[in-house]
Amino acid sequence: MIKQLKFVSIPTRDQDQALTFWTEKMGFNVATDQPMGTQRWIELSIPGAQTGIVLFTPEGQEDRIGTFFNGSFQCDDVDYTYRQLSERGVDIAPPEKQPWGTFCRFRDPDGNSFILSSR
Repeated sequence: MIKQLKFVSIPTRDQDQALTFWTEKMGFNVATDQPMGTQRWIELSIPGAQTGIVLFTPEGQEDRIGTFFNGSFQCDDVDYTYRQLSERGVDIAPPEKQPWGTFCRFRDPDGNSFILSSR
């Protein structure tokens, strides 16, 4: 039976730029970086998490680059993580508090938009 979601894909125009962002600014680790057709298959692990991300754009899906990521990253403390990411130069909006929790939005160099939330 299915046990987990292994990875999600984040579409990107420039894999080197995306790799730098996700490793140096976001703190993810390279699990795999190998040639795959005209691109590379770059799989990243998130420290302490089982689900990873892949920096890869399937052929014909280039229009997904720079759109909203249909998912959410989770952290223990949005305010703390916001401060850390801001100091690293991440394009991130201040946290917003809602009845269901606190969240903020950030963008990667390709203009993809993400949510970061806590419980």
